[in-house]
Amino acid sequence: MKIYRFLTGDDTSAFCHKVTEALSKGWELYGEPSYAYDAANGVMRCGQAVTKEADVDYSADLKLGQL
Repeated sequence: MKIYRFLTGDDTSAFCHKVTEALSKGWELYGEPSYAYDAANGVMRCGQAVTKEADVDYSADLKLGQL
C-alpha cells in the first residue's frame, strides 16, 4: 500500500531536517513543495508531501511517521 504524509513546519532548518529524515527512512518526495505566509503567527510556513510503499493494511490508527 502507498502511504502518504504531508510534512509542515516553519521555514527553518528544522523543516529541512524533517524532510531529510523522512527521505533517509525510505520516504520519497511527492509533488512540489509549498511555501506560504502564516499571517496569524507572522512566519513563513513550508510543506512537502512524501510517499512510501509499506506492507501494512490501512487503519486510521496508523502512526505514519513510524512506518
